[in-house]
Amino acid sequence: MERALYGEGGFYRRGERPAEHFRTSVHASPRFARALAPLVLDVDAALGRPERLDVVDVGAGSGELLVNLLAALPGDVAARVAPVAVEVAPRPGAVPDGIAWRAELPPRVTGVVLANEWLDNIPLDVVELTPAGPRTVLVDAVTGAERLGPEPSEPDLDWLRRWWPLREPGDRAEIGRPRCAAWASVIERLDRGLALAVDYAHAADARPPYGTLTGYRDGATVPAVPDGSCDVTAHVALDACSVAGERAGATDGVLTTQREALRALGLSGARPSLDLAGTDPRGYLAALCSAGEDAELTDPSGLGGFGWLAQTVDVPLPAVLRPAVTV
Repeated sequence: MERALYGEGGFYRRGERPAEHFRTSVHASPRFARALAPLVLDVDAALGRPERLDVVDVGAGSGELLVNLLAALPGDVAARVAPVAVEVAPRPGAVPDGIAWRAELPPRVTGVVLANEWLDNIPLDVVELTPAGPRTVLVDAVTGAERLGPEPSEPDLDWLRRWWPLREPGDRAEIGRPRCAAWASVIERLDRGLALAVDYAHAADARPPYGTLTGYRDGATVPAVPDGSCDVTAHVALDACSVAGERAGATDGVLTTQREALRALGLSGARPSLDLAGTDPRGYLAALCSAGEDAELTDPSGLGGFGWLAQTVDVPLPAVLRPAVTV
């Protein structure tokens, strides 16, 4: 999976753009980025409105999230923002010069780190329970043919016991320990501020018995053959990541859904009054379009069902996220 996505000639390394293969909240509407602006303003205020406010987008794709977010911030705040896109793909020509483009996380961050659909592309192993215990699933990188390999490492077995215990022979799990480590590395770099992960997710009491590993290409799901021809992705155990974040130094946090979070941030999806159509037809159409975009972003069976893991270091969690259950 590592080679297929990020190796020489890998899916992302060669410059494939996410919008060409699957639809994210960023591609669905610029209103997603605008909804995040209050979180940035809240963190900025908590930090005392510093001269430099880091805003880092991990797994930045083509950079649309940062571009739209900067446009949504007040000018005096945007002028102090140091925007960084973290992405292994080559820098697109349309990205403004003011946005730094780098392949790895900055060593230190004071401000906000956004990780929209990043953790689901952190490579992991799949295991299957056999009568002899869990065994790693090995996949031919050309044909996709599977066979069972060795027992997972002891750290992986520990993770399985805690977060995804297998019950019946044939059950499968995706070992999320690399995702936990990746998220912990974000928190460790955060001197002060907020880190937000938005992703496909499941919880310990509802793990899918056969896993979620799949491939995407040209807008369709395809077999997850790790040959570099498609995106290979799996849902994220954000509950496990939240504990990893706490151990890495997070001082506050919340685990919720995109629907709950975006509604708290003002995206209701409510249709405008028909009275507006008679007095301001163009305004009515614009409001109707916004309502449709909000509805897609908050649809509980689609993007609205995504998990939001927000954790802070030495600043309060933004008050707007407080109604959800804290972790």
